[in-house]
Amino acid sequence: MLHIHDLHAYYGKSHVLHGVGFNVQPGEIVALLGRNGSGRSTTAKAIMGLVDWEGAIEWKGQPLTGRKAYEIAHAGLGYVPESRDVFPHLTVHQNLLLGQKGNGKGSRWSFDDMYAMFPRLKERQHTEAGVMSGGEQQMLTLCRTLMGDPDLIIIDEPTEGLAPKIVELVGQYLQAIKARGISVLLIEQKLTIAMKVSDRALVMGHGSIVFDGTPDGLRANDAVRKEWLEV
Repeated sequence: MLHIHDLHAYYGKSHVLHGVGFNVQPGEIVALLGRNGSGRSTTAKAIMGLVDWEGAIEWKGQPLTGRKAYEIAHAGLGYVPESRDVFPHLTVHQNLLLGQKGNGKGSRWSFDDMYAMFPRLKERQHTEAGVMSGGEQQMLTLCRTLMGDPDLIIIDEPTEGLAPKIVELVGQYLQAIKARGISVLLIEQKLTIAMKVSDRALVMGHGSIVFDGTPDGLRANDAVRKEWLEV
């Protein structure tokens, strides 16, 4: 579904990604792990056309070279950035409405689905998003992206700063996404949640993939964990 080969990315003259390569298959949750500064978020931004890159990124057999971010989104790739971007002066319901593709007919997701998954959003559906807590804004950003009915969703640090109860809820949310046949590329620092929900784990270090295998394989690989993950 998503195929990346020999990906290099840059911020100006700074060379950040060095030959990154991996695949994400249909209905698969892939965790992209690594320390801050390892290149995980830059990888997500490269896929979405938000940074300059070289190499090959293919989505459903079609190259993404030269495509703008909105074109990539319309092709079926969803992106939830770490910054929890919401429209602060619009209500929860209006934010979700903006995420909807077309009139929403034929989508796998509805407003009722979002409110069933996160009842707190239903309680606050008429509240302006800007006054909500960080956890609530994270829920809203995730749900707004889903309303666009992507076939693959890239989620950057969804549990950052969230209470343990909400972290558990996000884990359930990811499993619900997978149950509907949607692929997930999960960028996460919390190993516990990432290893629990993912089918495959990638580890990045210094802008390269240093491990590609199963969560069990990563658990058994002390050298990789100590070198690239543990503080």
